[in-house]
Amino acid sequence: MLTLHDILTQPEFEDKLLNEAKSRGFVAAMACAPNILPPQEWLPFLWGGEEVAPFSDGEQLETYIQHIIDMWNQYRSSFLEGTWVWPEGYDLDEEEIVTDSVRDFCEGVLQGWQLARDDWEVLMPEESQDNALLGGVLLSLSMLYDPETALTTLNEQGMEGLDQFEEIYAAIPVMLCGLTQRGVALAEAQ
Repeated sequence: MLTLHDILTQPEFEDKLLNEAKSRGFVAAMACAPNILPPQEWLPFLWGGEEVAPFSDGEQLETYIQHIIDMWNQYRSSFLEGTWVWPEGYDLDEEEIVTDSVRDFCEGVLQGWQLARDDWEVLMPEESQDNALLGGVLLSLSMLYDPETALTTLNEQGMEGLDQFEEIYAAIPVMLCGLTQRGVALAEAQ
């Protein structure tokens, strides 16, 4: 059986499917969502929102979807259990601050968040303490997605930025787990 990596690196899917890191981030956003969104609502976003998936082989499409659903199941349970960690190879980088994988993962989470945004805003309205938690997570992801802009902003405020990135990177797993747990608790309380 082909791995997700095998499928995503086939030439015919270049620019037709989100790359692996963006896919992982997007799936993470769906797994964090306070209310479970049916996969048929969000799977098409992994191939640009088109109605028809870019697969000519039905078996390959099934394998791809199975990998994505397995990832969602793994992420959802690890977020709820507080055990999620960065995927292997998603690290900090001395020259670039973060690797392309981290940057793409964060981009995927931010894209996925847009789909579940209404649910989050209902459960964590502006001016609520919970909204500050959500805002902190989104700000941290945004900083890792665009570290150059974040670094410039931190330097303008007289802060040494590189240490901040190490702290933010290290805190992301805890933040995503905590946000998921809080969101689910709020959704269940409604």
